[in-house]
Amino acid sequence: MRLPCEVSVVSRLLPSAGLRGPGRATRALLSLGRPPGGGRAGGGVWLLVSTACNRPGTQYQLKENIEQLFTRFVEEGKATIRLKEPAVDVCLSKANASLLKTFLSAVKLANSGTHEETLPLSALVPPKASEVEKPKTRMTITSRKEYPLTRNFPYSLEHLQASYCRLARLDMRMLCLKGLRRLDLSHNRIKKLPATVGDLVCLQELNLHDNHLEAFSTALCSSTLRKSLQSLDLSQNRIRVLPAQFCQLQELTHLRLDDNELVRLPSRIGQLRQLRFLSAARNKLPFLPEDFAKLSLENLDLFGNLFAKPRPLVPNVQLKIPLTLLERSARAVVDFRIPYGRHVLPSHLCDDLDMSKTCPCGHACLSCFIQITVTMNLHSVAHTVVLVDNMGGTEAPTLRHFCSLTCYSHFLDRHPQGVR
Repeated sequence: MRLPCEVSVVSRLLPSAGLRGPGRATRALLSLGRPPGGGRAGGGVWLLVSTACNRPGTQYQLKENIEQLFTRFVEEGKATIRLKEPAVDVCLSKANASLLKTFLSAVKLANSGTHEETLPLSALVPPKASEVEKPKTRMTITSRKEYPLTRNFPYSLEHLQASYCRLARLDMRMLCLKGLRRLDLSHNRIKKLPATVGDLVCLQELNLHDNHLEAFSTALCSSTLRKSLQSLDLSQNRIRVLPAQFCQLQELTHLRLDDNELVRLPSRIGQLRQLRFLSAARNKLPFLPEDFAKLSLENLDLFGNLFAKPRPLVPNVQLKIPLTLLERSARAVVDFRIPYGRHVLPSHLCDDLDMSKTCPCGHACLSCFIQITVTMNLHSVAHTVVLVDNMGGTEAPTLRHFCSLTCYSHFLDRHPQGVR
């Protein structure tokens, strides 16, 4: 029986001699077994503590040699084995709680000397170096020749960078790294992300800078990334449109969309309430969505976009009078917050409801509306604004929708100068 954990062996005689014991615990492998040949004095089961610095390890007899077991914090993976001879405490930490309980039960039986034949004993031989080394949590690969083709990634990885490797698709071995927090796949040739990336439940940072992506999957937006992803870099790709479901990634704080081919931002971008840094420079944005005004950013960069000139007095009228039954029903669903889903309505109707616009009066509108563009000072949503153009501007056109002629008339009455 073996137990990987962190161990600190403390002599109880050191304080009486005015000495201090070892400080931090070290990675170790504990083994229960009998010495090779079984002829060692005292017989019974022995405990072998092996570390990276001492792989042959130190052996301790267990039969009638345990003074006390401290198991109060076993659920946290901690325990202490107090031995009589030598007078040491073997302090265990960072162990799997379930394995630790099983290991301590075997230690108790070894101490009593009963039912030893039922114990799953191991050979007391030095472990492999990989079994006692500290688990690797970071790996950086910056060339194709460094990329592991014949061996797996360490399952303990939390930070993986694989840049300049000419990857055309995501390596499925990466999806087995359930503890991964940061994944950097910048400077590759990836065209599509599989939906299974959403199975990386701990992923907080995803860097896909300088790839060949043409879209961001709606499945990823609905995956566990909604609750974990905080930083996303999609800059220097070929993305034209982000899905409406993109705004479900509500833990995002940093979003980079520079140097793509974006023609619009998600209409509900204001739902990204945690977003603080947004960069979408050098795209093809003609205007910003109405929801953009709900953002509260620290830094905003929209330089180099093809912003159109605001035209508040030249409306795009899509009204149908009288309103269709579909439009009236859809407005009622949104206005009264009636629950809906794909188990109740066809998918295309759910998508339309998700993309509904909001009139300044507070009512919703879907396909029947009046649309104009007005000027917004970007300092109203961001503390620091990178200039929009070479002329020093910090203003951009945003969409505005009205559910009726009455609401549009009220807007014109309140803004007789045409909102510039």
